[in-house]
Amino acid sequence: MTTLPDIAADPRLARAIALALEEDVGSGDVTTDSLVDPSAVATGEILSRADCRVSGGPVATAVMKAVSPDMEFETVVADGVDVPAGGAIIRFRGPARAILVAERTALNFMQRMCGIATLTRAFTRVVEDLGTLILDTRKTTPGLRFLEKYAVLCGGGTNHRFGLFDRVLMKDNHRRLWAGHNPGRLDLAVLEARRLHPDVMVEIEVENLEELRSALDGRPEWIMLDNMAPAMMREAVSITRSSGAATRLEASGGITLANVREVAETGVDAISLGCLTHSAPSIDLSLEWSV
Repeated sequence: MTTLPDIAADPRLARAIALALEEDVGSGDVTTDSLVDPSAVATGEILSRADCRVSGGPVATAVMKAVSPDMEFETVVADGVDVPAGGAIIRFRGPARAILVAERTALNFMQRMCGIATLTRAFTRVVEDLGTLILDTRKTTPGLRFLEKYAVLCGGGTNHRFGLFDRVLMKDNHRRLWAGHNPGRLDLAVLEARRLHPDVMVEIEVENLEELRSALDGRPEWIMLDNMAPAMMREAVSITRSSGAATRLEASGGITLANVREVAETGVDAISLGCLTHSAPSIDLSLEWSV
């Protein structure tokens, strides 16, 4: 797995945590205020109730630190590493009130991120011997994309474009509105995009081999094979390789754990999966006091 970015240093994290705490804590934790001595100090652990790939440990600790700077932590299992059911991920010590205030927000972030990392790891494990990249998409929770794409990295996946600004990706709806629309000359669309945005990669979606050949004439960096059957994908790989273009192929649409191996065996360079972020179930984590 590639080196993970320092998610705790991302300036977006403080904003996301502040918003989440504002939502959850509001004017104060009335239950904790009613029952817990302000001077009480506690130790505890964040545990996983299921086998999972860890992601979000630095986020959970940042939540606790945002509530109280007097927290101390020990990372037991780092992001990007598997933990068995019942295993401890983080141990901590600090003001009991602060821990209770931060508990749910910390776990909510981390449960979601572990879920994405775990599903991503399930896909990457199936195809890793083939060298096929498993890509995420922009089908993410608004405002939390940077965390969800980080979780994909923790699962061994690869980030596709982050937003609309860092890659040209021409899909069917763009092509229908293309001012120079010519269904037989997708290369012209590629060349126009490159002329206007020479500093970013250009990718175009195709649905059949005729469109593939047309797009290849424009030499895009990537071509997305949309909802193609494996037999057609194999032919697309052969056509692309024989064209002499350095274009890479991305498969997308209708791909699941049951058929991802078959798709990868066609020879495509990458497989993009919206389900990594829009359908990953959260992992059940708990915060428990140490005895």
